[in-house]
Amino acid sequence: MLVAFSVTPIGSGESVGDLVAEAVRVVRASGLPNRTDAMFTTIEGEWDECFAVVKAAVEAVGKDGHRVSVSLKADVRPGVTGALTAKVEHIERALQE
Repeated sequence: MLVAFSVTPIGSGESVGDLVAEAVRVVRASGLPNRTDAMFTTIEGEWDECFAVVKAAVEAVGKDGHRVSVSLKADVRPGVTGALTAKVEHIERALQE
């Protein structure tokens, strides 16, 4: 499955970049395939491992007692792997035609 999510601390001031970086640190340490862009971090794996990473990322952002907002979108396709890169590659090929 693919899980695209963002975590945003609420009540921590105007700049949230350092706290969001803690969430990305958790994702990268997980060992799951991942990609971070300006709006979301996407991870690929099995249901339980993906949601364990999301939970750990939320806990990292909220470690100082901050309220945390989570946006999440999942693409559940049992047996499919490599979708994190394959979907983008498909679009790039289509654009070249």
